[in-house]
Amino acid sequence: MNLHHKEHHRTHRSGWLRAAVLGANDGIVSTASLIVGVAAAEASRGSILLAGTAGLVAGALSMAAGEYVSVKSQEDTERADLKMESSALADNHDGEEKELAAIYRERGLDEELAAEVARQLMRHDALGAHARDEIGITSELSARPIQAAVWSAVAFSLGAAVPLATATFAPAASLLWFVPTLAICLLAALGGTAAAAGGAPALRGAVRVCFWGSLAMGLTALVGKLFEVVV
Repeated sequence: MNLHHKEHHRTHRSGWLRAAVLGANDGIVSTASLIVGVAAAEASRGSILLAGTAGLVAGALSMAAGEYVSVKSQEDTERADLKMESSALADNHDGEEKELAAIYRERGLDEELAAEVARQLMRHDALGAHARDEIGITSELSARPIQAAVWSAVAFSLGAAVPLATATFAPAASLLWFVPTLAICLLAALGGTAAAAGGAPALRGAVRVCFWGSLAMGLTALVGKLFEVVV
């Protein structure tokens, strides 16, 4: 019998994985859509590349700022909850211990065992026990705004760089096909990899991101074709 069996859970990846996947997906879709839309309006290659580069820079900064503000708000909420819980522990330690025991009874422990578990956890790390079991805050899932911002910006830039490079080197006559085709292939790989890393079916993840990416590029190309505004 293996006494050292260890399960490899994926929950600890959720923060940076979500930011990275969202950033790369947005970088591919938004930049490819922008390039396709401008190309469909019969703009020059220089104008297409300028639009794509501007989209990469603006998008990366926007993703970083958005992720930071969003996750920072979550972090502020967590800190406020922990401060409130710390004050409650200082003012009413016995009451908080009973509250913790009640949580364990609701989860299936008998009254005596729930009380003993609560007593020992309160003695070991009272705030940590309440943060985890009452509020739902853990070190693995706690907010990390800087990490989220960096992952988003880097992932967006890497994702956006591919359609931009394709627009640079692809033949002008085939630009409207090269960029979306490569973008869809990348989205399929990204969606499948992200789903597999999170423990979900890879095919479902690939199909999902390909559908929305194709829709975005198709609608943007339609707008460019309808207006045909040459920059």
